[in-house]
Order: sequence, then C-alpha cells, then structure tokens
Amino acid sequence: MTKSLTKLWLGSMKRMLHAQTQPIRESASRSIRRASRAAASAAKAGAVTPQESRVRPRAAAWVNGEWSRADHPLPPSFGRFVKHLEYGLYVPPVKYTGNLPLVVMLHGCKQNIEQFAQGTRMNLLADRYGFAVLYPEQSHRAHAHGCWHWYEDTARAGGGEAQAIVDLVDTLVAERGFDASRVYAAGMSAGAGLVSLLALHFPQRFAAVAFHSGPAFGDANSGVTAMDVMRRGLHRNPAAIVDALVEPGAYPGMPAIIVHGDDDRVVAPKNAEQLAVEFLRLNGLANAQGQPVGAEHFETSSAGMHMLDYRRDGEFVVRLCRIEKLAHAWAGGDDSVPFHSSIGPDASELIWSFFASHVRAGVAS
Repeated sequence: MTKSLTKLWLGSMKRMLHAQTQPIRESASRSIRRASRAAASAAKAGAVTPQESRVRPRAAAWVNGEWSRADHPLPPSFGRFVKHLEYGLYVPPVKYTGNLPLVVMLHGCKQNIEQFAQGTRMNLLADRYGFAVLYPEQSHRAHAHGCWHWYEDTARAGGGEAQAIVDLVDTLVAERGFDASRVYAAGMSAGAGLVSLLALHFPQRFAAVAFHSGPAFGDANSGVTAMDVMRRGLHRNPAAIVDALVEPGAYPGMPAIIVHGDDDRVVAPKNAEQLAVEFLRLNGLANAQGQPVGAEHFETSSAGMHMLDYRRDGEFVVRLCRIEKLAHAWAGGDDSVPFHSSIGPDASELIWSFFASHVRAGVAS
C-alpha cells in the first residue's frame, strides 16, 4: 500500500512539474532559435555577438567571494540512511568586516544548490549588501527527487532534516563567526515547507523567514496529503492548526515574508494566504478564528505585484506578495535555470530587504 501511494504521489508530482516546466522549455527553445538567427545574421556582417539571458546581470552561482562545498556529519538516527548533510557556503569578499548575517537557502524538488544559487542570484546580493549564504542540499538517497520531507515532522524525515540544518547553522556560526542574531531562512516550494518546521521548532535561531511558492503547514502528514494541500490548501482553519502545534502565548514570534505566483498550478495560491494567517497567529496578530487583530495593514499594487503588509509598532511583521502571471518559479530570477522566471520583481531583493530590518532579540551577536 505504501509503495502504491508513493507511486501515486510521485506520478502526480511529475505530471504537475511537467506542466509547469513546459513553458520554460518552450521559452528556452524559442530563445535558442532566436539566438541562432541572430548569430547567423552577425556572421554575415562579419561579427559574432554573444547572446545573453533576458535577466541582467547574468548571474553565476558564485560571484566575487568564496564558494565552498562540504558535508556536515549527522548523528545516528534509527531509519536514517544518510549520514551527512551536504551544503554549499558563499561568503562575500573580505571588504566586509564584522560578524556577517547568514541567509539559509533551501532549494525545491529537482534542484541542486548550484542551480538554486544561480537561479535566485542571491550571491549577487550577498556581494552587494554583505551577508553569507548557506545552501543545504537534500540527498537523493533520502528522496529520489531531492525533495525535503516538509510534510513528515519526524526525526527520520522532515523533523530530522530541520534539526540537521540547525546543527549545521550552529556549527558555522561558531566556526566562522556569523552573527547569531541575524540568521534567516528562505525556501522554494518543498524548501519553503521545511522553513515552516525551522520556524516552528527553532524560533530562537532565526530572525525572520521567507517562503516562495510554498505550502501552508500543519495539515499534511504523508506524500498523498501533501499533494492535497499543495493543490487545494488547508482543509482546517489555519489559526486552529497553529494552536494545535504551539502555545501562541509562549511562542516568541517570527517575522515572515511570503511570495507566490498567481498562476502557480503546483502549489495553489490559496496556500500563500493561509500561510499569512498562520504567521499572523504565530505573531499574535490574529485571533483564534484567523482574523487579523492588533496590527496596522497596508495594501499596495505596482508592476504586476500586489503586496499586503501587517505592521506592529512600526515593524513589518508579515508581508504577503502575490505576483501576476507567475507560475511555480522564483520571481525575477535567471530564467535560463528551471523553476526560475524573469517575470515579476526580484524575489531575492524583496526577501533580503525584509530580512535586513529584523534582528532576533536576546541572541548574542
């Protein structure tokens, strides 16, 4: 029975991913044909003009700083076949002094960390603003498609993956001197799902979190129910789900930015709205019915993006960004990389701008 459900889930995922990536492949084919015609014309004129992505500046996975790949040993755990967590670490040039902030970036299914670094162009921002970027990588021994087990909060699955990432963060903060009060986590799709577990179980380790095209949390506990949440959203009141998982009065709060495409057919946009309610509740800005309380809210629309902000005492606590015509892809990224799109504003810039305004109180830097 378990194998049949797994095949059903993977089959459904494959069909939906094919539907989402078809426009990317078609766009790439058109780009190749245009490039070929342009190159032929240039050759006739006695010159060859290099063709670039529509996204400028074209991003390498790492830019002017230090890129390293390594693995972090994991403690023994029953049922766990993977004994280490692989990761990439990008540190900007030495012109930046002091303890650098650290941004943890969690990729989605069928992605590796080099693709995620190039597609999001986060390392370009690290060079510009002065922060380090950590890219944990899911093992294909743990999941055939490289997905994080965000829907299974157990020590041998998503809960263990979240713990491993926190252990890695703690090690790097101690060894590299990163600022423990300015550690942030962002994820795409399944990576965004795992960010929810980090926020729920380790709120003192992170100053803010970001979700791009991610599912709402707390209603899925298997691959099949995860697919249902992705397609339809939560079946229960988001605030009630939060109350069942944590004690709202004791939770220290977690600022969150949520970015989602209106044309996403892999993770329904309804998930973004429900995630916003969940984080309003976690931050004491929604009542038990999920209705906003105790916060100012602002709505703005420009350049194909609708933004809804919730602010308390002058601080932006929850931000929801809905982007028109964007499918299941990172907005404003390098569209030569699958699951990244040139449509919409630069999501990486939006996320870092939000992160930069938050520091975790009570944590030594």
